[in-house]
Amino acid sequence: MSKAASTTAGGKSTKKAAPRTAKKVTPARTAAEKATPAEATPTEVSSGRTASGKSASKKAVAVKAASKKASPGAAVSKKTTTAAPVPPRNESHTALVRRARRINRELAEVYPYAHPELDFENPFQLVVATVLSAQTTDLRVNQTTPALFAEYPTPEDLAEANPEEVEEILRPTGFFRAKTKSVIGLSRALRDDFGGEVPGRLEDLVKLPGVGRKTAFVVLGNAFGRPGITVDTHFQRLVRRWQWTAETDPDKIETAVGGLFPKSEWTMLSHHVIFHGRRICHARKPACGACPIAPLCPAYGEGETDPEKAKKLLKYEKGGFPGQRLNPPQAYLDAGGRPAPPLGTG
Repeated sequence: MSKAASTTAGGKSTKKAAPRTAKKVTPARTAAEKATPAEATPTEVSSGRTASGKSASKKAVAVKAASKKASPGAAVSKKTTTAAPVPPRNESHTALVRRARRINRELAEVYPYAHPELDFENPFQLVVATVLSAQTTDLRVNQTTPALFAEYPTPEDLAEANPEEVEEILRPTGFFRAKTKSVIGLSRALRDDFGGEVPGRLEDLVKLPGVGRKTAFVVLGNAFGRPGITVDTHFQRLVRRWQWTAETDPDKIETAVGGLFPKSEWTMLSHHVIFHGRRICHARKPACGACPIAPLCPAYGEGETDPEKAKKLLKYEKGGFPGQRLNPPQAYLDAGGRPAPPLGTG
């Protein structure tokens, strides 16, 4: 009999090393408690938290799915939880500027064809279309304005229009009575005060009925080539999600964001942000798992993070659907975009 297996006269066992060694070896538990970078979302990394408490088999599935993802920074998880944005820790103003400009550069690569999504041929058509776009989609405006401009091609024509006839044309855009009053009023102002021409100065544009700073900057940036930031509902939502500013007033948002970028970039910045808000970073169901700027976004995880599920949330050309313009730029068509259907055909 070996010494390790012998017993004393009182029946007590001698001390053994084997049980103590076996107690230390728990490889399955150790592997299950380790979280890989592929399993940690950007939000978790920034706050120092990682997923825990899941079985090794579930983690293996997550890692395997992560290897198939196409979008950078998109975490893979079948169950997502909506959490408040985690602000970048101790981000200085300089760091904010760098992050904001990098986001804009990334979006410029994703949307090199970004453009105003209202059909127009001249400044008059653009200012009218922008006024009509309030409380409705650009698509509905683009489907409505061809009939309006065919009947009233100039400010002088629309200034003399019968309001009831204009109301009937504008009915599909909603709030058609108020909008009729605005477009006839601004047409009369253009005829009487500006010689039938749309002015190219902010201070003159905002004097027109129905024209505020947002509409004025749309016209200045896209009809006159003068930089301006368009603070619409998409722009407001995204710049707050990205923590560029905490302001809620459009004028204050304009000032805060404008200070992060050179003035020469303001117009295209607006297009990039609005395009992204309409296609990927939606208000209710942002497609986080398909977002190209996920690693830079403090709000990552508010929406669907699974790449396959997120892909189904994409809109317009990113989801394989028609766009909002009946006559989009050629660059948009070359990138795979499709024109919108005329009113009543789709």
